[in-house]
Amino acid sequence: MPDSLRVLIVEDSIDDTFIIVHELLRGGFEVTSDRVETAKAMENALAGQTWDLIISDYSIPGFGGVAALELYQRKGLEMPFIMVSGVMGEELAVEMVKAGAHYYLTKAHLDRLADAVRQELRAAGERQIRKQTEATAAYLSSLVESCDDAIIGQTLDGTIVSWNSGAERLYGFSSREMAGRSVSILIPKYRPDELPSILDKIRGGGHVERSETIRLHKDGTFIEVSETVSPIMAADGRIIGASNVARDISRRREEENERLTLIQELTAALTHAEGAKAGAAPRV
Repeated sequence: MPDSLRVLIVEDSIDDTFIIVHELLRGGFEVTSDRVETAKAMENALAGQTWDLIISDYSIPGFGGVAALELYQRKGLEMPFIMVSGVMGEELAVEMVKAGAHYYLTKAHLDRLADAVRQELRAAGERQIRKQTEATAAYLSSLVESCDDAIIGQTLDGTIVSWNSGAERLYGFSSREMAGRSVSILIPKYRPDELPSILDKIRGGGHVERSETIRLHKDGTFIEVSETVSPIMAADGRIIGASNVARDISRRREEENERLTLIQELTAALTHAEGAKAGAAPRV
């Protein structure tokens, strides 16, 4: 089944436009096209519908490939832009590619057009995927950075590779201070087996779910935290590190202790009152 292709052709020659479309059809494309030869017509065509590709002649009286490329760039378009010319030498071709054209062909070699179009459409798809991936990564990075919880990325030997602002607030160390250091700096010396146990579980593909433990602040004080540690997977499924998410539960512990103390005090008072009542002498 032919590949559907919507192509905007910037060209003043009807004959050359016919040859371009013919080469695309011969190369296996099902072509929908429009021809423009002025800036205004190109603007209208771009505003009127979506295109998969722009093919522009270099030399057009009153317009031309350079102006078409500038218009394409001003609009922030991402579809491939291929330049063709009957007069383009190697130096000019290199100049056009440096200026932003994705490919160039001389009109004497339009038999290569279909292959060039397929190549550039693949490249455009890869650029779009990369852009989406980068945008997603930036969004996730923003979420991690703005999170109140401490989020630490570490290698499988415990070396810290990322440290968000929540970790800075919780532990007192800046990201610059902690990058490249071992996460063991946060673990009290009286708990020597805790980190090896966690890392062994992560290497085996396991998780540490909501474990309540003790960590060290930069100033040497102890912090009670609820901690979750999960493996980080590479695209091929290999475990390459661990993410550590921790939340300060010191205040919660204080509130629980306050409630427990209150209950104990109330229980003691009730017991005292019941004892006093039972020991009171009966009236005659």
